[in-house]
Amino acid sequence: MRALRDGLRVPAEYLWHKETSVFGFDAVVLPGGFSYGDYLRCGAIARFSPIVKAIVRAANDGMPVIGICNGFQILCEAGLLPGALIRNQSLHFVCQPVWLRVETDETPFTAKLDKARLLRMPVAHGEGSYFAEPATLATLQSKRQIVFRYVDESGKSTWESNPNGSMLNIAGICNEARNVVGMMPHPDRAWDRRLGSEDGKLLFESLVGTLESAVTL
Repeated sequence: MRALRDGLRVPAEYLWHKETSVFGFDAVVLPGGFSYGDYLRCGAIARFSPIVKAIVRAANDGMPVIGICNGFQILCEAGLLPGALIRNQSLHFVCQPVWLRVETDETPFTAKLDKARLLRMPVAHGEGSYFAEPATLATLQSKRQIVFRYVDESGKSTWESNPNGSMLNIAGICNEARNVVGMMPHPDRAWDRRLGSEDGKLLFESLVGTLESAVTL
């Protein structure tokens, strides 16, 4: 909310999980956190909330949706994104800054970013290791649905730069229609230099620019 309101000076409102419509909104941000205490499986219970059903309908109609951390887990559980987020390989909660490499500019959240641009922002999760079957991984690669990869500060995708054991160093993906993005790192915690990085703000600026362009057209 602060990234949008204070960082970009755009109107944004909270939606309660029991609401049943996203009518009147241009985009949805599913935030991080621990929905329902992460009982059963991260995001597995939240996917049944009335608002998530409304988000699924809106996403299928083309609305831009981004899920951050727990939001990414919810998008996978709701079937909007393939694969799953499982326990970190270390079996420990990971909370640290990471480097990301932009793999595609073909989403509303990366449209204003150059491909291969490096971004710095934090991760904070216990179940952030992206897992998918080989066929799904092959599809993600062939259809350019991998949006972000964990890399080192020189931009190389290495095992040491992977904080959680994600397959192919995947930090974020999108759906085939490219309007739904899920990512484990937190752009919402990197929109002001006082937070250590402003790189996350670039994703929200990209979203706003994309929406404004659509209105102009």
